Amino acid sequence: MAGLELLSDQGYRLDGRKATELRKFQARMGVFAQADGSAYLEQGNTKALAVVYGPHEVRGARSRIRHDRAVINCQYSMATFSTAERKRRPHGDRKSTEMSLHLKQTFEAAVMTQLYPRSQIDIYVKILQSDGGNYSVCVNAATLAVIDAGIPMRDYVCACTVGFVDETPLADLCYAEEGGGVSSLALALLPRGGQIALLQMDARLHQDHLEALMEAAMTACKGVSKVLDQVVRQHLQEASVPSAE
Repeated sequence: MAGLELLSDQGYRLDGRKATELRKFQARMGVFAQADGSAYLEQGNTKALAVVYGPHEVRGARSRIRHDRAVINCQYSMATFSTAERKRRPHGDRKSTEMSLHLKQTFEAAVMTQLYPRSQIDIYVKILQSDGGNYSVCVNAATLAVIDAGIPMRDYVCACTVGFVDETPLADLCYAEEGGGVSSLALALLPRGGQIALLQMDARLHQDHLEALMEAAMTACKGVSKVLDQVVRQHLQEASVPSAE
């Protein structure tokens, strides 16, 4: 990635966006009739499918049962064809396990699990095409799927990956920007109350830059929240219109 100019003198990025501009969103809810909830989301060229089952009886060891709340089970995977590298991704590899844990932590902060004691909620997310911000896109797709399943949440949980280039915060990083040596962080936010569900950093960042980057991430997450809200409202509107048959 060396030699790539991530931000031009005019303030434009590799894909023509301004520094704080989000990638284009396209989303559909209720894409799988067999599941309790489902959603397909495109955020730029990153595409994800999320499916939710539950709440249902806890499966497996009885020790997993929580008498005061539901257990959330998350599973993340990437399709073999999701990247340019055609390498086999064994189920349960380290990266997938780590991402599954992050998703679990995120949704435990957002879903009102106390309403479903002794139950389990399964959230499965698959990346179909990867072009940066995988964690964020998975969170946004899973939020739509949980809402489609009718499971109450404290708020939308919205996520965005931001980076720092030439003293400028960049919102919603693509793959080229993530691989360009950018200091980045991923934030999952419950925007109405400003509650942070998860904050993840994979690289070093100077303390002086943290505040500006956090502010950019929170602003970006609030922008994502507006987009998801429009998707939900449109889905409800379409669902409430009686079919012509």
